[in-house]
Amino acid sequence: MTRPGVDASRAGAGPARSDGRVRPAGTGPADGERRGLEEAERVELTVDAVAPGGHCVARVDGQVVFVRHALPGERVVAEVTEVHRGFVRADAVTVLDAAPQRVAPPCPYAKPGLCGGCDLQHVAPAAQLDWKAAVVREQLTRLAGLTDAEIDRLGVRVAALPGGPLGWRSRVRYAVDAAGRAGLLKHRSHEVVPVDRCLIAHPAIQALPVLGRPWPAAEAVEAVASTGGDVTVTALPDGPTTRVDAPSAVSSDRAAAARVDGPATVLPDGPVTVREVAAGREWTLPASGFWQVHPAAADTLVGAVLDLLDPQPGESAWDLYGGAGLFAAAVAARVGPAARVTVVESAGEGVAAARENLRDLPGVEVVAARVETALARRRITGPVDLVVLDPPRSGAGARVVRDVVAAGPRAVAYVACDPAAFARDVRTFADAGWELAELRGFDLFPMTRHVELVGLLQPAR
Repeated sequence: MTRPGVDASRAGAGPARSDGRVRPAGTGPADGERRGLEEAERVELTVDAVAPGGHCVARVDGQVVFVRHALPGERVVAEVTEVHRGFVRADAVTVLDAAPQRVAPPCPYAKPGLCGGCDLQHVAPAAQLDWKAAVVREQLTRLAGLTDAEIDRLGVRVAALPGGPLGWRSRVRYAVDAAGRAGLLKHRSHEVVPVDRCLIAHPAIQALPVLGRPWPAAEAVEAVASTGGDVTVTALPDGPTTRVDAPSAVSSDRAAAARVDGPATVLPDGPVTVREVAAGREWTLPASGFWQVHPAAADTLVGAVLDLLDPQPGESAWDLYGGAGLFAAAVAARVGPAARVTVVESAGEGVAAARENLRDLPGVEVVAARVETALARRRITGPVDLVVLDPPRSGAGARVVRDVVAAGPRAVAYVACDPAAFARDVRTFADAGWELAELRGFDLFPMTRHVELVGLLQPAR
């Protein structure tokens, strides 16, 4: 545990106030007149509850302050990073009274003013799960309108995935600065922080010489280490994509690609494909295509969806925002080859991957369309028994929710990467006479603020 009084900005947290002083909480300027906090000002405050976005809430002279790098109950010196109407953002740069759950961040870049990718490295792993569960609970109360009793009945908790909090991220996008150095972005900034290692990256990605070489023509570099054993690196410049394969990559269609430690080669004829293994199947998809970034995530989510929906032989199903068809394949194996399973996906890469990977399943149809369009224009029609909703971070939205309810399924499994968007859609389901019957949370993104949810929605009893 970090002792009280530790400097949380040891690696740099930006400039202090011009006069070098810290304003004690509850005090204004020397003449006693109250004023708002100013950017770069430092203030002593006591931290309150967790909030979405990796923050905790505090108040100074009635002003709301969202504080990063802090824990509830701590007394800290915080430096203001942004001033907005009604609230300010700040970083805890010195911890005066540390919470028991505070630990030293394992990464030297996980500090104020440096890399913004990890929000919770200063929080013990078990306490990170409690942090995320508290955020989910708050969102369900505030946005979904659920009562404490309803939330208690759901037993909101967040489960860890195998593998621990480091070395899990199988897809990493490094930004490149003006000097050609690869690194990661500061929080809420386009400024690149050059790094020598990202500790949450998969070991196969950490072993790549991406961070030890210049990328003078690139704006970003993407590295992928798939569950099928493929490793690829892509330089993203202005103009044609440059693909460089790692020495261990298995990419038969790119045998002539350059090695990572050699010169970059422009490959205008399409992206390298990688193999992923999940739901008892091997998947082939573009390295740039969407796939869950935690190696255990795909099977974890499939298991939750199947457990909650309990598909029965002969039932029909929709996999909306279906991507490569992960959930469709798992449901199709349960309902049988004679049952109808429909995937709806709008991204061209996802549609192509779904059609290629699901072609051995005769009951599966892939519809290339936006979900809203497919429902409104009756590209897909009810009745349907089961629906899997896996929308983007913005959520499904009221229009999609109402159309899904109108199709008359017996159950919907909602896979959510944003608790706020999920809670808003739960409220829309409730307005239509449905209820959130079960909810499971998973820590697919350790050390960060993000949490994945799988909810079961059914017509209210």
